Formats: sequence, structure tokens, C-alpha cells
Amino acid sequence: MRIDLHTHSAVSDGTESPAEVMAQAARAGLDVVALCDHDSVAGWEEAREAGKAHGVEWVPGIEVSARHHGTSVHLLSYWHDPRDAEAEAMIAKTRDARVHRAQAIVDLLGQRYPVTWADVVEQSGGAVTVGRPHIADALVARGVVADRSAAFTEILRPGSAFYVPHYAPEVVDAVRTMRAAGGVPVVAHPYAGRAGAELPTRVVERAAAAGLVGLEVDHRDHTAEQRARLRDLAASSGLVATGSSDYHGAGKPNELGENLTSPEAYAALQAAR
Repeated sequence: MRIDLHTHSAVSDGTESPAEVMAQAARAGLDVVALCDHDSVAGWEEAREAGKAHGVEWVPGIEVSARHHGTSVHLLSYWHDPRDAEAEAMIAKTRDARVHRAQAIVDLLGQRYPVTWADVVEQSGGAVTVGRPHIADALVARGVVADRSAAFTEILRPGSAFYVPHYAPEVVDAVRTMRAAGGVPVVAHPYAGRAGAELPTRVVERAAAAGLVGLEVDHRDHTAEQRARLRDLAASSGLVATGSSDYHGAGKPNELGENLTSPEAYAALQAAR
């Protein structure tokens, strides 16, 4: 089985519809795919139906924005109940904060570059979760930079004059909330944080005690040495080690299936439901 547990659609910052993501997954020879849009489950039903049509097992997921002492942490959660009031309130608060942050960034950018909020909305294509990737796309459309990657490297990087923080729950609190909602939480790319920050071991251990189930070990933003350390940390903390593409369509160079989760790890995640 070829299992990829981290993809994004145009519901958040991917460039393809949920149905297109599942179709591409089938073409890539994947058997199991999780759709994990940022702070939204709006693509679930479309992905479910497309998965059936293409013979790909779809896993309902979400990537929850969290933080640890001001450093961004992303938490994947699989199979949570989208009707859970506490989880939805937390996610909605974060999603709203991302929009306000994006507007503040555009206000700052507008003082130097020919970009407006209308440009960002146009580039978002009706996405439920509007964020910095759409601002990057607006900068590309205006000819300010060549592509999304250049926008983040040259203009939108943390520490730049245009970086604006936003509300997000502490990662341990987010783990508790998603676990209480029936979710199976896994920290996404824990060693690929803002400005290269690694999530401290003590935080991973606290999150594990709060219900964290896994760590995304195999990810293109982790070096071989980081992957080895993360695998050891997962083993010592009783966590499942996963691997994923973090696919965004044309928004990032990541390719479907470039990193995979083993069938044994997938079975362990299912057993934790």
C-alpha cells in the first residue's frame, strides 16, 4: 500500500480542488490519501466522493494552526468529529485570525508594492482559509516576484517588515481539543518550524501525555539527520512515525507520494481512533 497522509486543496492553500487532488493521487498510484486543509474541513465531502470514484481510500483530516511560545506549530488531525463544538470553535477562531493577519500584511505591503486585498481575494479563488500563500500568489500576479517560493524567501519570511503574527492555540491544548473530538493528532514537520526552529523534545513529550499519537518524520523539509532523531523520539515517546508529501498542487514543488506512511504505521493510527 502507498499511503500519503498530508495533502492540501484549494479550500486552503493548494491549487487544485479536493476532487482534483484525489484524481492526481490515483494517477500517482496512491492507495490511501488524507486531505488536510488548513483550519477547514470544507473539502471533505468532495474528496470522499472523488476517492470512491478513483478507487483511493480517503482519510478525513485537517491541519490545525497551533504554536509553542510564539513559534508556529502545525497539527494534523485525522478522523475528528467536525460537529464537535469545542474543536470547531478553536478552529474557527484561528481561521478568522488568519484572515485578519492577512489583511494586516497586505496593508503593510501596500505601502511598498502594488498589491491590494482585492488581489488576494482573487488569488484565493474562494478558499475558506485565506492566508500568506494567497498573498504570495498576488505578488506573483503583480510581477513583484517570480513565484510563491520567492515571495516567502524575499518578502513574507518571518522577521521581515511584513511578517505579522496571529492567534493560534498552544500545541498541547490543540492536541487535547482534537483528541477529545475523536481525532488522531500528529505533529506535522516538527523540525521544519519558523526560521528553522525545532519543536523541543519536552513539548513533544507533554503533547504525547495529552493525547498526541504521532510525528510526521519523513517530510521534504527534514534532513536525514533530523529524520533519524525524530524516529528515535517517536519510539521513545510511544508515538507513530509517519511520512507524507505535504502536497499543494502547483503551489509548492512537493510531489504526491514523495514521502509515505508505512501500512504498519497507518494501522497504528487507525487503532488509536
